[in-house]
Amino acid sequence: MSSQQKKLQFAPFSSFLDAGFWHKLSENKLNVYGLDETPKLINGFYYNGDPVGLPCRLNVEYSAFDKVPQVPSRCFRSHGVLHNMNTIDKFKECDHKELLENVGKKVWEDIVSKKIEENPSLLSRFLLLTFADLKKYIYYYWFAFPCLCMPEDVTMVTDPVNLPERLNSQQISELIAEYDKFQSASSEFVGYFIIVQSKDRIVVDHLRNVESYSKDTCKIYFGFADPCTLDSNPGWPLRNYLLYISYHWGDKFKNAEILCFRDRSKDGVRDVSHSIILTLTISSTKTLTECPKSVGWEKNERQKLGPRVVNLSSSMDPVRLSESAVDLNLKLMRWRLLPELDLEKVAGTKCLLLGAGTLGCNVARCLMGWGVRHITLIDNGRISYSNPVRQSLFQFEDCLNGGKPKAEAAAEALKKIFPGVIATGISLSIPMPGHSVSDGSLEMIKNEVQQLDELVQSHDALFLLLDTRESRWLPTVMAAAYQKIVICAALGFDTFLVMRHGFHTGEDNPEKIAFSSTMSIPGDQLGCYFCNDVVAPGNSTRDRTLDQQCTVSRPGMSYLASALAGELLVSVIQHPLGPKAPADTSAKDENLSQELSCNLGIVPHQIRCFLSRFHQLLPASMAFDKCTACSKIVIDAYKKEGFDFLLKAFNDPTYLENLTGLTQMHQETLDAEVWDYSDDEECSSMEIT
Repeated sequence: MSSQQKKLQFAPFSSFLDAGFWHKLSENKLNVYGLDETPKLINGFYYNGDPVGLPCRLNVEYSAFDKVPQVPSRCFRSHGVLHNMNTIDKFKECDHKELLENVGKKVWEDIVSKKIEENPSLLSRFLLLTFADLKKYIYYYWFAFPCLCMPEDVTMVTDPVNLPERLNSQQISELIAEYDKFQSASSEFVGYFIIVQSKDRIVVDHLRNVESYSKDTCKIYFGFADPCTLDSNPGWPLRNYLLYISYHWGDKFKNAEILCFRDRSKDGVRDVSHSIILTLTISSTKTLTECPKSVGWEKNERQKLGPRVVNLSSSMDPVRLSESAVDLNLKLMRWRLLPELDLEKVAGTKCLLLGAGTLGCNVARCLMGWGVRHITLIDNGRISYSNPVRQSLFQFEDCLNGGKPKAEAAAEALKKIFPGVIATGISLSIPMPGHSVSDGSLEMIKNEVQQLDELVQSHDALFLLLDTRESRWLPTVMAAAYQKIVICAALGFDTFLVMRHGFHTGEDNPEKIAFSSTMSIPGDQLGCYFCNDVVAPGNSTRDRTLDQQCTVSRPGMSYLASALAGELLVSVIQHPLGPKAPADTSAKDENLSQELSCNLGIVPHQIRCFLSRFHQLLPASMAFDKCTACSKIVIDAYKKEGFDFLLKAFNDPTYLENLTGLTQMHQETLDAEVWDYSDDEECSSMEIT
């Protein structure tokens, strides 16, 4: 075949996907797309300054999903369409021909309507078909670079010539200056343009201005940024460009002069001399009424038309892998079951667990399962040989040499399970009412109180998971003073209690509701753990036998109670009113279900379980105005007097009862009038005795 008959061949694009693209696709699949398989618009770019030997590359990076494209300097935008399938079978069964033709039709429409002239980058498009296996981080993908076929083969009139064979050094310098001026006037680099050469000067201009130049007095080159580095072949972006030229200018130019502009820099020196000029015979396609055939699916590594596979499981950071994987179950919930689930609110909740024993270990694991990232554990005990079988974060080795501190060991175990968790363990005793403070321990107790106070303030939710009743008192007071969420769990032998404390809003005179067994109680008027008591918490550790010193309960109790405690917190967080969520006093009132529920269901006040009967109750009760832990007079005293108030409660067993009015209430009960029946059988009325 002579040079006049030589068929023009193009160097195809090779896809180049950055690892960041797969990270972003995974993130979008979980958080945005879900089961949505509709096409998504993405962006890629190519460069026309690569050294000899590199293939034509289309780059797709992390920024491909940005609504405002971030194309690197001196690079050229390509418009992409992403089809991400939900299953590998759908990926395999896609109608590849139809997908390609759909993109080709858009290119054709833009050519016919001259939309190309306003946005030349629309000539460069790509199609990406994917399936992401997010369990194994294996990605299947297939690229296409849709190009419309000319009705007849395009042939070269002469062999390609290098730019210096047409232009002298001065003209080339002028071309570079005009090219830079043209590109700087645009918001992004333009990959298609015209070069107009007259006797006096060279101009680089937009495609829309071709008609403003007379071909009789000027030489017009159709230029494009060519990513190809071969000596005699242009790159793939020329294909659709040729159809545009033939459709609009094929009847006006006997031959088309194409400048494959290649802009290379080496050692800081600009070089465009390797650019080539093609003289092509192009017939007019103005008479075409239908979109031409589209081609462009990329070949795989075996040079066959087919998809490729990339496995990132070994190359990705294990910590980042775990962070993504641990939330997989949660994010899948939002696909079909709970699209309104606010996982960010859960993840941002800082939880303080008081007690790192049976309950504390299990609650911590449940919270991690819900995506909580900040967990602090407090305990003053050490791990004993009886602990590991019941306390899920400990092992036999933790018991040796006197046992590791529970709080620190539990925090380290959480980090081993999931390195992304911010877990802290603190060995700390909690001062308790009824446990007197000696002069020698005064300073130590004061420091412990201050440390606990700071911890309560810096967290959003508290879990009271302690062994004794009185150890829950001080955290309850502090949480009420600082308006924190409190979840309390307590175990018996075959019973347990899980409850949320009423949320103190800080209002001086909240509007109290009248009690009714058929209505709900607002969250800020619910009682706390101590509200049902008519005596102050005292020293329950004195004179206790071994079975009283340990939490003796059925082994499954802690798992049930811990799970419900974690779920209760998340339900509170998800409720539109948060900790102010009301609790029902009667499960029969269906009219209140909308008010009482969140996207996870109802938000009860208390959960009381009787395992011997496998029975569960959901009672609710109002706050007690004489409560020794959450009543206004106690909270005000703590805020005003601080440690001095606490010291009185620690040393004087009657102080809290006197302060809240319980002592007076007891006395009034003893002095109250008692109704009884008369001894006189003939008297049918009741007498006061």
